[in-house]
Amino acid sequence: MNIGEIAKMAGVSKAAVSRYFNQGYVSEEKREAIRKVVEQTGYRPSVQAQTLRTKKTKMIGVILPKIDSTSMGSVVSGILAVLNEHGYQLLLADTQNNPKKELEYLSLFDDKQVDGVILAATVFTSEHRKILKSMNVPVVIVGQRMSGCHCVYHDDYHSIYDTTALLLEKGRKNLAYIGVLMQDKAVGSERYQGFCDAVLKGGLEQLKEQMIISGFLIEDGYEAMMKLMERYKDLDGVVCATDEIAIGAMQCLKSLHVDIPEQIMVAGHGDSVLAKVTIPTLTTVHFSYEESGMEAAGMLLKLLDKEESAVREIKLGYHLVEQQTTQTCK
Repeated sequence: MNIGEIAKMAGVSKAAVSRYFNQGYVSEEKREAIRKVVEQTGYRPSVQAQTLRTKKTKMIGVILPKIDSTSMGSVVSGILAVLNEHGYQLLLADTQNNPKKELEYLSLFDDKQVDGVILAATVFTSEHRKILKSMNVPVVIVGQRMSGCHCVYHDDYHSIYDTTALLLEKGRKNLAYIGVLMQDKAVGSERYQGFCDAVLKGGLEQLKEQMIISGFLIEDGYEAMMKLMERYKDLDGVVCATDEIAIGAMQCLKSLHVDIPEQIMVAGHGDSVLAKVTIPTLTTVHFSYEESGMEAAGMLLKLLDKEESAVREIKLGYHLVEQQTTQTCK
């Protein structure tokens, strides 16, 4: 079967069939006639032939730090919702939190000529900037802000600022912070700066030093909380960069028979499913991760369709989700 035969059976022109398979305009009557023939014959157009003719692969490369993450899963869902609607397919690369793998996948996708790339980066190095500048296909960054690049990101600074302010408003005066590597601008430096500025405004500048760097896993949060308890006396609250870290901190406090929230309040970030089922439930921050994926995919498609050329940044909002770990009976 070929386009000519499909056109003849459907009673339409070859141009109409071509537009049908390339998401062009076809009247509803002709579209239905072509659809029926395609369904009857099981015809599928040659992807290689389409690529040679249109210079488009209809493939988008997506690079993520880890797929087994609630937030990243939501980002991918948002991306897919847009790509599926426009006839694109997704090639997924999991870097397992390895920045060097990000560089490798960027080069790979550029060589394999996907139409565009969505990058959920962890850090930005000089190598990242160099390869992003030399890419032959458009790239949209999601989850981080990088000057000079198309990006969709969240308000990491104010979200932790408000979380910290919440604990201070509840009378907690001896807070600690568990963060991640500062090279991660969004989750690392931006969120920690929000904590620092909140305690500074509360007249508790010394609390900036009561922090520890952790990994992203629950067990990392457990170990970090144990170290905080050993280093600092009479802590009455802990703010964590992620929900997973916060849940690890809660497990540690329970093992030490510390009452949450009466003795120590705990707050996380990410509004994960786990935050709703912990005992007590975890106060956290909600980011619209699925929306960020949709915005990133939409931005990329506009770049591919030449509807946009100027660098554009989109910063998404957030809201606090206060639950039991910051609600005392007093």
